Amino acid sequence: MELLISLISGAVGGNVAGGLLKNLNQGAIVNSIAGVVGGGLGGQILGMLGAGGAAAGGMDIGSVIGQVASGGVGGGVVLAIVGVVKNMMAK
Repeated sequence: MELLISLISGAVGGNVAGGLLKNLNQGAIVNSIAGVVGGGLGGQILGMLGAGGAAAGGMDIGSVIGQVASGGVGGGVVLAIVGVVKNMMAK
């Protein structure tokens, strides 16, 4: 369940980052795909570090918020990386 939360919040985070950073926006589908990848990676990495709620194994409100935050940030970061790489390749 924690992974699903991270993936969904990653997709949202990728689209929010694309909306805020117009020069890195890749369109809704690429934003969502990059966000899902980043959300999954972000949630798993923070879980391994003990910062995510998955490490504790609970589904309380704190762990859900932690998964949403880590997924959203991870999605935004991966979208930013994809956008920068694509912009550099276009030059």
